[in-house]
Amino acid sequence: MFSIELSERDFRRFSALVYEKCGINLHQGKKELVRARLGKRLRETGFRDFNAYYKFVTQKDSGDELVRMLDAISTNLTSFFREEKHFDFLKEVVFPTYVAGKNRTAFHRPRFWSAGCSTGEEPYSLAIWLLEYFGKSPRFDVKILASDISTKALTQAKNGVYPAVRLEKVSASIVRTYFQRGYGRQEGYFRIKPSLRKMIEFKRFNLMEPFPFKEAFNLILCRNVMIYFDKTIQQGLANKFYDALLDGGYLFIGHSETLTGIDHRFRYIRPSVYQKP
Repeated sequence: MFSIELSERDFRRFSALVYEKCGINLHQGKKELVRARLGKRLRETGFRDFNAYYKFVTQKDSGDELVRMLDAISTNLTSFFREEKHFDFLKEVVFPTYVAGKNRTAFHRPRFWSAGCSTGEEPYSLAIWLLEYFGKSPRFDVKILASDISTKALTQAKNGVYPAVRLEKVSASIVRTYFQRGYGRQEGYFRIKPSLRKMIEFKRFNLMEPFPFKEAFNLILCRNVMIYFDKTIQQGLANKFYDALLDGGYLFIGHSETLTGIDHRFRYIRPSVYQKP
C-alpha cells in the first residue's frame, strides 16, 4: 500500500539535505509543506515511501532527481513590479547617477542581477523600467542576469508567457509596448517581446555555490529569498553579494527582510536598500 506519511526522522533528514544543498531552512512549521510537495514527487517517481526516495536521491541519483526535489521545495511567488518602492528608488536615485556620470561604471554598460528570479517577472520588470527611463539609446548596453535554483520556474521565465491575470496591475501602455497578445489557442495569454527578452540571460544557479562572475554588478536584487535562510547563511550570502558589486552598487532585499543582526559591510540607505561604499 502506498504511503505518504512523513515521519519526524524523514522530515529531519530531508530538512538537513535541503539545507546542505541550497541553504533553505525548513523549520518544523514547514513539515506539512514538505510532506505535500515531496509526496507529489513520490507519486510521480513511483517510490513507495519517503525513506526509499531519500536513499535514491542521496545514494543512486545522477543529480537530476535532486534538482527536481529542490524545485518542488522552493517557493516561487512573484509579480510584475512587485514592491514598487524599489522601482521608485531606481528612477529617482540610481538611474540619474548614470546620466550624471556619478557612478564609476560607464553609463552604457550597466550590469544587473536578479538573484532568485522565479518565473521571470522581476527581471522583465527591471528591463522594462530601464527602457522606460533611458529609451533605446545606442549608448545603452544593459545586461541582466536572472538566476534561480528552480528549473521549472526558469523554463516559464525563459518562455516569457503569462496569463492575462498576471498583468492586471500593469499599465495598459506598458502591456502594449512590451507584450504580444495571444490569439486563438493562446487567447488570454501575453508573451514578452523579443526586444525585451534579449536583454536577459536566464541561468540556473545555486546561491550556495561560489560566484563565478567576471564582471561586477551595478545592482543585485535578492528579494524575498534570504527570508528562507538562517542567520549563518544570510551573513555568508550578504558578503558574497558585497564582493560581487561595484563600488557604489546597490543590494535590494525584500521589504520584509533586513540585514540587521548579521555582520556585513554594506551601508544602510533605507529599508531593504543597501549600498557598497
